[in-house]
Amino acid sequence: MTAGLEYGSSPAAPRPWRSTLRQTMGTELQNSKAEALLPHSKGVALPIEIDMKRSWLLAGALLTLSHVAFAGDILHCRHLPAWEQSGQVRSYGSENLFEYMDGNAEGYLIYGFVRMYGVTCKSAENTLIIDISEMTDADAAYGIFTANRDPERSVAPIGMGGQVLPRKATFAKGKFYVEISASPDRDHTAALQAFVSEIEKHISGRSAPPDALSWFPSEKLVSVRLVPESVLGLRALKRGYVAQYAEGRAFIVLEESPEFASAVMKTLRSRLGETTSAQVADEAFQTKDQYLGGLCFFRRGRYLAGYANLSDAQTAAALATKLVSRLP
Repeated sequence: MTAGLEYGSSPAAPRPWRSTLRQTMGTELQNSKAEALLPHSKGVALPIEIDMKRSWLLAGALLTLSHVAFAGDILHCRHLPAWEQSGQVRSYGSENLFEYMDGNAEGYLIYGFVRMYGVTCKSAENTLIIDISEMTDADAAYGIFTANRDPERSVAPIGMGGQVLPRKATFAKGKFYVEISASPDRDHTAALQAFVSEIEKHISGRSAPPDALSWFPSEKLVSVRLVPESVLGLRALKRGYVAQYAEGRAFIVLEESPEFASAVMKTLRSRLGETTSAQVADEAFQTKDQYLGGLCFFRRGRYLAGYANLSDAQTAAALATKLVSRLP
């Protein structure tokens, strides 16, 4: 276990959290001062105000320590000889990520981005830019990895999944997504692989791919990815996994409760118009939609799942029956 990363699971909370905390604590401090004014005039000390000030100092110290621990354990350039740090350690939250990656920040935020730490390493004319993003959970970390990986290259067993290419390396482990970019334009595979191996050792958390990947039938499966919002283009389906097949697509969404999942099913039936009930799981319907083709959606407990973009609804229902048996 690495103290730096565990401590860094929320090393420096996004500004909205800090603003809320600051406002709340500031109000309490003002109230403490107001309540203490009268007793103080009678010679009574003000322990509340002192304690509040100490709390602020302690909170600031903890944030600083977490930043230092994170940088000291992982974000350094000593993973290989002859590499040195160039500039300061970078730190960005959801409120200012656009300052670092203008035009691409939104792609991180929709996956549940929390904070990014980064460092630049140099060896002679070679440069490595290392960025480690903390996401809300392991699914989100794997999701941003699949969104950024090269679909033409295989996924390596690094953490939950990774890739090492001549000029870029990426992997996801636990709640963290790591990416290293190399320059100039040459083959940096050896250095990238060495840095990835060392960094991966210091990150705690899930190393196996998300369980959902194994729930989809493998026959004619092309790819599986996490869609952070509007699964299949339907706003009611907030976040879930989508599997692309040679023909059609399957999806799995985990809702908050069976009751909430049932409410979403009603919303979907209303959105899709005329539907027919299907004998799949706890409840299901099938139809043919202008955009989604032949489809069958079903609910089992908290899970919403099904098939779409098939030639007819009957085929979708038959495949949905097989998918039910694979859910946990």
